[in-house]
Amino acid sequence: MKPALRVENVSKRYAIGANQAMVGDLPNITDSVRRFASGTLRKVRALLQPGRFADDANSFWAVKDASFEVNPGEAVALIGRNGAGKSTLLKVLSRITEPTQGRIEIRGRLGSLLEVGTGFHPELTGRENVYMNGSILGMSRREINAKFDQIVEFSEVGKFLDTPVKRYSSGMYVRLAFAVVAHLDPEILIVDEVLAVGDANFQKRCIDRMMDLARSGKTILFVSHNMQQIPRLCQRAVMLERGQVVEVGPAGDVVQHYMDQLLVDARTGDLRNKTRTGDGRAKFVRAGLVDNDGRPLTVFTTGDDLILHMDVEATTDLPDANILVAVQTLHGTRLISGWTDESHFPVTLTKGRQGYECRFKNVAIRPGNPIMVSLRIALENQTLLDFVENALVYDVVGDDRSRHLYTNTELGVIAYDTEWKGVKAAE
Repeated sequence: MKPALRVENVSKRYAIGANQAMVGDLPNITDSVRRFASGTLRKVRALLQPGRFADDANSFWAVKDASFEVNPGEAVALIGRNGAGKSTLLKVLSRITEPTQGRIEIRGRLGSLLEVGTGFHPELTGRENVYMNGSILGMSRREINAKFDQIVEFSEVGKFLDTPVKRYSSGMYVRLAFAVVAHLDPEILIVDEVLAVGDANFQKRCIDRMMDLARSGKTILFVSHNMQQIPRLCQRAVMLERGQVVEVGPAGDVVQHYMDQLLVDARTGDLRNKTRTGDGRAKFVRAGLVDNDGRPLTVFTTGDDLILHMDVEATTDLPDANILVAVQTLHGTRLISGWTDESHFPVTLTKGRQGYECRFKNVAIRPGNPIMVSLRIALENQTLLDFVENALVYDVVGDDRSRHLYTNTELGVIAYDTEWKGVKAAE
């Protein structure tokens, strides 16, 4: 049986640090022509030297020599940290961007749902985009008509079907986009983490729909940070690290190896060499939990204030920044988050090193449920300066206050104080 999808030594290279005029400089036409000619010459020379690329020092390999296969009717997950190359690889497979090297074989009609904004024309209505996407997939108008009511019902955007999608919320957009690709009969379905935009009920319906498609013999390539979803949906998983495939195997085994690696990497508070994304003008260099007196902690105790100290180093002055701290389970479920914008706490970074502290009050995470902390700095205009996913990990322990709590995760990760009383039954 030939694979539905074959990836052979696929690489994708991007140029970085391209020459640009400084702010306030007017471009000189002669210089612009000279730079264009010089860049063209470098590209031609690179083409004449197989295996070499111009300006290698100023390039970044988002994906490097990736190889794997997906069989017909198989559901396979792509996992890896932010910046590992997952989304880039999906864009290559979806023909949104060309690979720099390598070969891809696709057998069957392919539908993909990547980031919000991909695949729909913003000026067209929801109805028009449904028919446009069906045509792109090679379907006739009669075939699209036969699926149209199912798409509208699943997406729950019927009242806005004749409104241009540029006026949709991100949730409406994703619901309609998923409904289209999941109901227009693609033999191969590619889905990115974009499903996280929807609410919990929508995510469950999407997972259920993908499971139905997998059972009916469709091929699925799925990206998710929710490690609990993957073994439910996928038979196998492919783990990426720094753009390279480092493991392919049964989904449960690969997910476990990935989580084990996260635990090892997140046990230190030194963040200087962590895998990260962002333009680098400011970086988290150290972070850790502390007690009320500022002393470092090695575990978190249920019911205490969760206090995170972090050191940030900036290469220049950066006013109007914001910092986000996110606490989640090892499986990727977000528990709590603290954002300076929401707290109306101004962040003005100055060149050099500075410290910040975020306090979550009376955090009642059930003992026995380890937590991971992710850190993000961005400017007010959402320009990403630094994002360190799964930067830290801590075990959660109990004391006399939490002795009565069960550690069974089926009861939930957060344990709230509850008050019970008997009341008169409704008639």
